[in-house]
Amino acid sequence: MSIKRTELIDISLAKEESLELPAPEGYRIVPSRDADTTLRFLEDHDHDVPEITPEQEKRLRRKVMIIVVGLTSLVNLILYSDKAVASYASIFEFWQDTGLTQNKYNNSNTLFYVGYIIGQLNTILIQKVPVGRLLTLLTFVWSVIIFLHCAVYNVSGVYAIRFFLGFVESIALPVLNTTMGQFLLKEEKAATSPIFYSTCLGVTIPVGFIAYGLLNISNPPIHIWKLFMITIGGLTFLVLVVVFFFYPNNPTDAWFLTTEEKVWVIRRVQRNTATSIEQKVIKRYQVIEALKDPVSWLFGGFFLLQQLANNLTYQQNLLFTSIGNISNLDSTLVSVASGGFAVVMCVIATTTLLYFPNLSAFSVVFWTIPSFAASIAVATLPWNKHIALLAMLCLASPLFGIPWILMFSWNTSTAGGYTKKLTRSIIVMIAYAVSNIISPQLWQGRDAPRYRPAWIVQIVLSFFLAPLLALVIWVILKRRNIERLKKLESGETSVFGFVEEDGQKVKVNVAALDLTDKENEAFIYPL
Repeated sequence: MSIKRTELIDISLAKEESLELPAPEGYRIVPSRDADTTLRFLEDHDHDVPEITPEQEKRLRRKVMIIVVGLTSLVNLILYSDKAVASYASIFEFWQDTGLTQNKYNNSNTLFYVGYIIGQLNTILIQKVPVGRLLTLLTFVWSVIIFLHCAVYNVSGVYAIRFFLGFVESIALPVLNTTMGQFLLKEEKAATSPIFYSTCLGVTIPVGFIAYGLLNISNPPIHIWKLFMITIGGLTFLVLVVVFFFYPNNPTDAWFLTTEEKVWVIRRVQRNTATSIEQKVIKRYQVIEALKDPVSWLFGGFFLLQQLANNLTYQQNLLFTSIGNISNLDSTLVSVASGGFAVVMCVIATTTLLYFPNLSAFSVVFWTIPSFAASIAVATLPWNKHIALLAMLCLASPLFGIPWILMFSWNTSTAGGYTKKLTRSIIVMIAYAVSNIISPQLWQGRDAPRYRPAWIVQIVLSFFLAPLLALVIWVILKRRNIERLKKLESGETSVFGFVEEDGQKVKVNVAALDLTDKENEAFIYPL
């Protein structure tokens, strides 16, 4: 590979004809193989592309946000639709046809997350395979698995199909977050996060209407739950086609960008985030650093505790009919209303952070309070107060997803280094999966219809202790930022570095070196 003079935003290369002189003391130097994979593209095109003008940046920002956020949100919506099929099938004839009971249904949800944990081994594929091609493969396999639900006729089949669905879907969310990090500035991710993450909370709106429509079919040719699976599987296959033709691997092969725009995207993202866009070399030291960083385990601890409440999302349609004393048909409309309420609150929560940044931990605490209070009400209100119980369930069930969204986004933005980010994601997703293995087992049939032990665990661990961990993370990162800002102001920290190959060195933005947040002292943690 020949080294050319590479100019990133507000970076000029050394004027000397030879780049073989030693780099100044205090600068980071990395081999070219360890640098950002977009560096080769910049070497070929950066010198031909002028600086972006304000008007050009405005158009570029609009194009990138519409297409990238649109694609990732569509995939996320279908991902959560696939996860929700068992919950909705529970109000059709699915249980009778397969021999499920409450406890066996819980076991199927537990096995989904057993597959989810084992599937974290696939995270290495994110660093080895282009993410667009990887997501195409994942979407194809999980669409096949949704169709295969129709062939299930006993409990063993339900267990197997849910396990493999969890295994395949386990790394989809990290892939989507990786893509958004490749194209969007931190501020743009914050501004568009209501759209992306509302697909998690609002999945009950389209899926609820589909279920409602199917329940109104008179004399269906096959059982309604099979029609439901075919419908969701068909939608998943349509999304597969979109992913295959249009999902980018990184900015260098994005079909919707010109060569000039690709350079601009790489420049602005590296300058804004101070981290690499993509790196295909697994760096052992970054894995070790992630494991030694207490912040990684605090994030993991949050998801371990908070997601003990997540079986509410799988249990809610059953609870709507038992607690709310309403029919299966009406429960689908209640789930639609509940999802719509959650989406509105999600937009308010994330938009507030856009205008009042660095309050992530406090937002987590604030948006946990409704679930905390509502859970106490569900556990203590008289059983004959059906409307009040239903209202509290609708408040508790969807809103705890907002702190999850805020923490997941915060987790990915507080780590530098591609391998460290992926390692942090593995820690968080394993904690998430372990919690969801335990969560269904809290809802034992013997505790019906009130399930007080489950509500007590959620009140204490998910809605009280978990948000306290967010405050601890905020304190640690705040202290780190104080020290870094002092060094930046005094000039002790450099924002430049060098990429080296065959004795030649090219001066680049430090973001192109794929350093971790601890190595790169120019990295300021978002709070």
